[in-house]
Amino acid sequence: VVVGVGAVDPRGPPQSYQSHQSQMDPSGGNAMGNNVQGVGNNMANMPGVHPHQTEAAEVARQRAEIQAVLAQRQQAVQAMAQGGGGPPGQSPLPQGASGPQQQQQSVVGARKGSQGGREEDSARANAIASLFQQAAGGGVSAGGQPRINPTGSVDSIPSSSSMGNAAGALHPAPHTQNGQAPILPGDKRGNNHQDPRQQRSNVIVSSANESNAPSSTAARPSSAAANQQTQQSAATIEEEDRLTAIHPREVMELSQHTSEVFMCAWNPRFTNLIATGSGDASARIWAINGKDASGGCRQSILLPHGHDSSDKKNKDVTTLEWSSNGELLATGSYDGVARVWSRNGELRQTLKGHRGPIFSLKWNKRGNFLLSGSYDKSTIVWDVTGEVGFVKQQFSYHFAPALDVDWKDDLTFASCSTDKTVQICRVGLARPIKTYTGHADEVNAVKWDPSGTLLASCSDDCTAKVWDINSPRNEPKWDFKSHQQEIYTVKWSPTGPGSKNPNKVLLLATASFDGSVRLWNVANGSCLRILSRHRESVYSVAFSPSGEYLASGSLAGQLYIWNVGDGVHIKSFKGKGDIFEVAWNVEETRVAACFSSNVVSVIDFKKP
Repeated sequence: VVVGVGAVDPRGPPQSYQSHQSQMDPSGGNAMGNNVQGVGNNMANMPGVHPHQTEAAEVARQRAEIQAVLAQRQQAVQAMAQGGGGPPGQSPLPQGASGPQQQQQSVVGARKGSQGGREEDSARANAIASLFQQAAGGGVSAGGQPRINPTGSVDSIPSSSSMGNAAGALHPAPHTQNGQAPILPGDKRGNNHQDPRQQRSNVIVSSANESNAPSSTAARPSSAAANQQTQQSAATIEEEDRLTAIHPREVMELSQHTSEVFMCAWNPRFTNLIATGSGDASARIWAINGKDASGGCRQSILLPHGHDSSDKKNKDVTTLEWSSNGELLATGSYDGVARVWSRNGELRQTLKGHRGPIFSLKWNKRGNFLLSGSYDKSTIVWDVTGEVGFVKQQFSYHFAPALDVDWKDDLTFASCSTDKTVQICRVGLARPIKTYTGHADEVNAVKWDPSGTLLASCSDDCTAKVWDINSPRNEPKWDFKSHQQEIYTVKWSPTGPGSKNPNKVLLLATASFDGSVRLWNVANGSCLRILSRHRESVYSVAFSPSGEYLASGSLAGQLYIWNVGDGVHIKSFKGKGDIFEVAWNVEETRVAACFSSNVVSVIDFKKP
């Protein structure tokens, strides 16, 4: 029996591929390769069985079992054998690239290991593939090495989960597309989303069967049975989605962007306005007519971040946010510049201070300060009260790119980084108030609850943590560990103390690459709901203003609207491309979704 094929390590995904070096023996083999050899030896010693017949039968059986599983893992092979270089047709930055590209390429290795580390990972992948190919009798060249396809992928390799999900821990190297800037840590851009983590359905079914069945081969369901179960489950979901599908007449499509749309934000006061940011080096402000999709879009104002093809280079709009009074829109882009616009599209201020792409921008409630977090490892508080904005204070306490920022109040804010830490800082103070170091991998997002006393963070270590700012301890109040893969974002419900719905229970939503959204009661630390209809990585979630509904969007363009009270999905929508962000308008009558297919879908919503 080949132990471990299709099984998921109960400890959860590893922090990096390198963490599995301990599973490999000095000769380059591993526990799985030794088990293959051990089975033949055990059967050869059985009375009445000729050793050669036993070995031939065992190899044939192993080949059938392995190949059935490996056929589903070709995608993982490509990602690993290419050393994180992205799928065929997309190339990493050329060697010797100069200027900002060279800086971005050289530093991006800090997120998941250096280029040398990726080459090491590729070598390990080939070594493991060689063991399995020899056991299966195929995929080996005359020289005894794994056969490499023209695209650079090994012909076959064990499933990512059988290696402790090592394949899922590898991230793509930076690459350019459509003339845009290369992908950097924390970046949501690009078409290269089909990583091994998205073989979720097959992995989950396989792991459940493997963990519950006895060690006997006869008791273990075949891969064909697991696939059939997955297909039946998918068919059920598709039928239910059809019954709850949003009608085309309830959808308005905004389609003037010429590249992926990464984010959107409804104006909090002028509620018919929605702002969008794209990889085409522009943002737009759209004025929506009427109360439903039939009214159409009255106007689209272009906010250019470059004036010609050469000037637009590396100016993808990566983040944007309206001020609390709705009069100003802030945008951040890949060129490291923040810009402030009026709601009529006039450029008011250009804020230059970062030396790398801006990943997050937030206004404080008063509207006098704008906070930015950057790839250059720093956060900046900008004073934007005058005609010319300036740096009020720059904070350089992170040791790696700052991925997200969020204000607690008008002076205090939190930031998180790929350095695995969360910092709490205050304008006017020279050092951080607190530094939280509980995460074991890079921290993707931070969000304060409506009262400003609880801070949520989520990480590539597959955990979300809740920190009490008033506690003298630096340990989290709650440590949520039930997700199986990286958690990309967290959102608080607009309920509980400090919110407009103070009598409703405060909840925290976490969205993960494992395809699930979980709702947590932070009063007692319990998981209230597991929303698991998505079959791809979930990139965005948003509570409705009342807190009664939740929208979630995933890769492959699937959007669901859930009833928070009972965890039942009440609406479904399938668009083209991947969903990067979802957002509710203030009246709770529309949900917007941004797609990699260059469009924004504005969906009508009526309470059931």
